[in-house]
Amino acid sequence: MNQITESIKPISSHEESIVRSATRDYISIASEIFTQALQPIPVMFNLKGRAAGMYRVINNQRVIRYNPYIFSKYFDDNLQTTVPHEVAHYVVDMLYGVNRVKPHGPEWREVMLLFKAEPKATGNYDLTGIPVRRQKKHDYKCDCKTHRISTIRHNKIMTGTAVYLCRSCKTPITSLD
Repeated sequence: MNQITESIKPISSHEESIVRSATRDYISIASEIFTQALQPIPVMFNLKGRAAGMYRVINNQRVIRYNPYIFSKYFDDNLQTTVPHEVAHYVVDMLYGVNRVKPHGPEWREVMLLFKAEPKATGNYDLTGIPVRRQKKHDYKCDCKTHRISTIRHNKIMTGTAVYLCRSCKTPITSLD
């Protein structure tokens, strides 16, 4: 039997505004708790793959990115877990410095508890219907069999920065091309 998997659509602009508002609310709560003026930061809905959210600092620009597909499929759960999770990363960065503490260390857990959110590092979602990035596989061979390797390994072999040996015959794997 051929089963058709329905594709999940990203969240609506109305739902985006709800998530942005919740993000601002958590930042405001943290500002009051820690008596420190924490500025709102950009919120984008351009994250793809398996992660529901991500806090990043790029060139001194702080941003929270959310996955609009995972939010669409699990909106209420992400509003209660992912939003405080990412805001907690921002708060910890502003209070302690992002490179001075562990990403999900005691400081982050404390902020999560102050937000009345469970301090867990990852979600466990069924991603059926959600577009996830898949790496292309490349065909290689050794003296005893063929191998399928990731694009990352392929690129390292092509640039000469790595050599991979077959676990069975211990010879280097080489491209079939």
